[in-house]
Amino acid sequence: MASQDWFEKDFYKVLGVSKDVSASDLKKTYRKLARQYHPDSNPGDAAAEAKFKEISEAYGVLSDPKQREEYDQLRAMGSGARFTAGGGTAGGFDDVFSAFTQNRGSAQDFDDIFAMFNQGGGGGRFGSGGFGRPSGGFRGFGGPQKGADVRARTTIDFVTAAKGETISLQSEDGKPFKIKVPAGVADGQKIRLRGKGRPSPDGGEAGDIVVEISVRPHPVFTREGLNLRVIVPVTFAEAALGATIEVPTLGGDPVKLRVAPGTPSGRVLRVKGRGIASQKGTGDLLAEVQVVVPAHLDDDAREALARFVEVGPQGNPRAELMDKASS
Repeated sequence: MASQDWFEKDFYKVLGVSKDVSASDLKKTYRKLARQYHPDSNPGDAAAEAKFKEISEAYGVLSDPKQREEYDQLRAMGSGARFTAGGGTAGGFDDVFSAFTQNRGSAQDFDDIFAMFNQGGGGGRFGSGGFGRPSGGFRGFGGPQKGADVRARTTIDFVTAAKGETISLQSEDGKPFKIKVPAGVADGQKIRLRGKGRPSPDGGEAGDIVVEISVRPHPVFTREGLNLRVIVPVTFAEAALGATIEVPTLGGDPVKLRVAPGTPSGRVLRVKGRGIASQKGTGDLLAEVQVVVPAHLDDDAREALARFVEVGPQGNPRAELMDKASS
């Protein structure tokens, strides 16, 4: 729903992006700022919390294509274009906008501004959709306003985000509600409950509840889309001679994987279908081999290793590296 904030705040400037920023770049910028100013990362920092709310408000408008179109239309009208309510030269949007911002108008004053432009028939309209209802469907011009959105945020664990679950929350105004977290929800993702927000002031549709999800890191697994990645330590002997090892899965039984002889550190072994299962599909488990070098050797082990050096492969493994560096 359009509000006085739309007149006064440059949401593009708040997020530090250009007016033609793409949806994907907008999301990347927001997620970076959200991580920087999130209250969980800045406990007790009122300035960071205020900044987090500011960037969340800006992203909430600009990430919604319809709201962004309406916001751009309204800002464009306030940046220099003059319109008269009856088609004449007296008055105009600049005069009304100036009076409104100086008097810090109420929601009723905001409606009165729109009503002034709807007087006088066709002379007070613009574009193919008319000023009272632009072609983009601007809410608040000549029709009921949508109720305000209610915002909430919650932090869930990694397994809940992967598997999905119905959780109970409280909105910013203290009202309890339940929300179904879908399997595969990502950190920073927003879930919208249509029509569960504040009622419309003039008989229109109710607003929404918008919940922002934060996901705690897992001590073992990380996410790459729907894939799960886990680092699996193996001994030098297992990597050199080959072995069958067990690898953990998220919330399930371990799986057995074959490590081929001569497997280097960093090689990734893929287990099909053991990633995150969501409505968009099912990912894989990516097991990254990490060869562990023993920190301490007893005399027998040291002697055996020295014998290996004598009978093992000869040559400098860094020779090719040095040749490339000097070429």
